[in-house]
Formats: sequence, C-alpha cells, structure tokens
Amino acid sequence: MAPPALNLDTAPLATAANGSRQPDGLPYQYVGNELELFAAAVNWKAYLKRQLAPYLGARVLEVGGGIGGTTRVLFDARVRHWLAIEPDPKLAARYAQACQRGTLLPCCNVQVGTIQDVTNDALFDCVLYIDVLEHIEDDRDELARAAQRLAPQGNLVVLSPAHPFLMSPFDQAVGHFRRYSRRSLRNLSPPGCKLVQLAYLDSAGLLASLGNRLLLKSALPTPSQIGFWDKVLVPVSRFLDPLLGQRLGKSVLGVWVK
Repeated sequence: MAPPALNLDTAPLATAANGSRQPDGLPYQYVGNELELFAAAVNWKAYLKRQLAPYLGARVLEVGGGIGGTTRVLFDARVRHWLAIEPDPKLAARYAQACQRGTLLPCCNVQVGTIQDVTNDALFDCVLYIDVLEHIEDDRDELARAAQRLAPQGNLVVLSPAHPFLMSPFDQAVGHFRRYSRRSLRNLSPPGCKLVQLAYLDSAGLLASLGNRLLLKSALPTPSQIGFWDKVLVPVSRFLDPLLGQRLGKSVLGVWVK
C-alpha cells in the first residue's frame, strides 16, 4: 500500500536538531563537517548495510538524512518510498540536488524539519537513526515520537557512537550530546515496541577511538585516518565482531519492533 501524501516542502524551517525552535529564529545549521570524510568509508558502509538490511521495508523514514550518504548505502530493491527528514536546510538542499541529478532514486524525497514535522497519518516500515540520535537532546521523547510513525511490525533502528568514556573533542565538534552504552540505549525503549537486537559493532575501531580519546584528542579525523580505519580496521571488525558475540565495539546498534 502506498503511503499517504507527505509534505515535501523544502523551504527552510527554524527547527533545531531536538525539535525545538531556534531562539534567534534562524534555520538550524549542522555544526559538523565530517559527512564528506565518512562518505569514503566504503568497507564500513558495506558492513553496515549487511547488519541493517533485514530491518528495512517498503516504506523507510530516515531521520537526519544529511547529504544522502546513508540513503545511497542502505537503499535496496524492496524500498518503494524513502523519506529523509533533515533540519539543516543547506544539507537538505544537497540531498534534493542528488535526487534531481539521479544519484538518488526517484522514490527518495527530502523534507526540511524533524520527526515532529512528519504528518501523523504517515506510517513507515522502518525508521532509521544512523549516527543521529546522539545529536538530539531529548532522545527519549524523540524515540517515542518515532515509534508513533511505525506501521505494525515496523522496525525502529538506531546506530550511535558507543561508550560515554570515549567522549572526545570530535564528539563536541560535531554536536554530540552523549555516547551510548547498551544499557543506556535499552533504557530508551519506546512504548509499544520490543527490543529485538542490541549489539556493539566495530571492535577493532574501538581501539582507534580509544587512541583518539587518550592520545590524539583530535576534533576531526584526517582522510588518512579514515582510510586506515576503513581499509584495515573495519575488515578486522567484520571477522572479530561475531567471535566476540558483538559485545565490544565503537558503535552500538539497537533495533525495536512495534
């Protein structure tokens, strides 16, 4: 069944990442500049797609669509409608341009705003928060709202940076309110949803994050650091994570079903 018509107006809204209005009335502007850097992490993207593919469906809502990097990675043949919501009008415009150029498929659309701006009668088979929830101050209320946008048996998928002790200048530079443990993510379970997966990913990458936290203290990784992580550490993680029972990693994945 096709989803209800959605408001895809991309006019700028004065909306902050946590859904509140900016005090100065200006449009929300994302403070990070790492999206292009991580766009080159092809091994990590392939690993992530393998982990998340079982939870997608015909109708997908991606919260924090950015410039479309996650959409390109996760999109598969099952998808009939993909809506990305993005509070930063400039990033949303770049997403829209990708749709116009054909680098994103015609069933992909972007809407400026937050979860609150998605119409109440629009239901989705999957709602995605990929490296987004840590940017939202009221994360519990956010996931409760997301659950209301799920169709029955729909999946709510959250991937976020793991381990509060790893908070670093990089987290601060890109506007992270927190990092999560499995326990803290479990405690955010929204009403009416059942937790079906809770796992750490990228065990080898955890060492790189720990090194940055203790030694480098860098506010932004360099392209060479991203390349080393993606080409060397991610393949190691793909081997180690199952052996370790996904009990160790620099990212934490939570999946709920409604």
